[in-house]
Amino acid sequence: MTQQPIDGAALLAEVEAFHRRFNVFPREAAYVAVALWDAHSHLLDAFDSTPRLAFLSPEPGSGKSRALEVVETLVPRPMLAVNARAAALFRSVSDPAGRPTILFDEIDTVFGPKAGDNEELRGFLNAGHRRSGVTYRCVGDGGNQTVVEFPSYTAVAVAGLGGLPDTITTRSVIIRMRRRARNEHVEPFRARLHEAEGNQLRDRLAEWADQVREDVAGRWPQMPEGVTDRPADVWEPLLSVADAAGGDWPERARAACVELVNAARADDKGSIGIRLLTDLRDHVLVGIDRLPTVAVLDRLCSLDEAPWADMSGRPLDSRGLAKMLGEYMTSENSPVKARNIKTAGSVLKGYYAADLQDAWDRYCPPPLQKSATSATSATSQVSGLEKVAEDLFTSAT
Repeated sequence: MTQQPIDGAALLAEVEAFHRRFNVFPREAAYVAVALWDAHSHLLDAFDSTPRLAFLSPEPGSGKSRALEVVETLVPRPMLAVNARAAALFRSVSDPAGRPTILFDEIDTVFGPKAGDNEELRGFLNAGHRRSGVTYRCVGDGGNQTVVEFPSYTAVAVAGLGGLPDTITTRSVIIRMRRRARNEHVEPFRARLHEAEGNQLRDRLAEWADQVREDVAGRWPQMPEGVTDRPADVWEPLLSVADAAGGDWPERARAACVELVNAARADDKGSIGIRLLTDLRDHVLVGIDRLPTVAVLDRLCSLDEAPWADMSGRPLDSRGLAKMLGEYMTSENSPVKARNIKTAGSVLKGYYAADLQDAWDRYCPPPLQKSATSATSATSQVSGLEKVAEDLFTSAT
């Protein structure tokens, strides 16, 4: 018996409406992204990668776990994981009955500041982003062991406080949750009542996925302008789902993509190295072509809301600065190093803006607009700063 074609656009609208009954997301784009993510979990074999879905917030009581509860009713073979070990997860992905959709609540207990690095789990989540991702383990007893490949490719949604490791964040659609305001109301979610409703939608998503699988597998969706590299990898499966569904979903999906990618960029403070480069460009070497190390450190440590005055209980010193900047290259492809700076009374080690320009261009976000007046003023301060540096150097010795 031939199945009647399912209207994908209408079905996705029902999935979105189901979320709206129980979840308050911070922006309209989030409802679009989450509905597309639910649908994509039924089509993993049609894609080369799967984005992680991350519900994050600064405080408890922001609806993160409730969002996962609703997602659980809509995805295939949901597997709830709290403090699960990587070995259990990658073995579950190899289950002959089918790969699970892993829903990891309280992810902050795994990657939070008191949890350690959990490199094994991080590696599993990173590898499982790609269809070709595998985890290698030795299996056997004693000396009779063999290396076995365990597939890691599976859909993963997480919820937790704070942030995630950079390697996972860049593979994720990030939904920044917040507590409901007094004028924001949702329907109470009762598993005994509403799980069956979600499961009906889940089954229809699975049927629709079977109908469009070949079509989706052959799609190479056009990305919105400015969405490239890792964000494009994250959004390609979701845009493919939207294009297959039709209706207004292709347009809404691309608008949501741009909005959430831009929001992620605004929230992204980058690595500590990029933060250092950016602070040097925007606050330390503004309009200045060179500056002694002691003056660089003095300026860095005086910046408000910057980490340099307290790096694991101690301020950043010249050795730490040299080690961090030495990871980056000049335009001549040599490591950035302190060089001699001649002053009126002595020669001090310091850094030149020209040596950092290539790293600024490659790694830092676009600079804030500076007026010509402020640049001129900064340039006129060079001699004064070098004098301050000499004084600091003299007092330190």
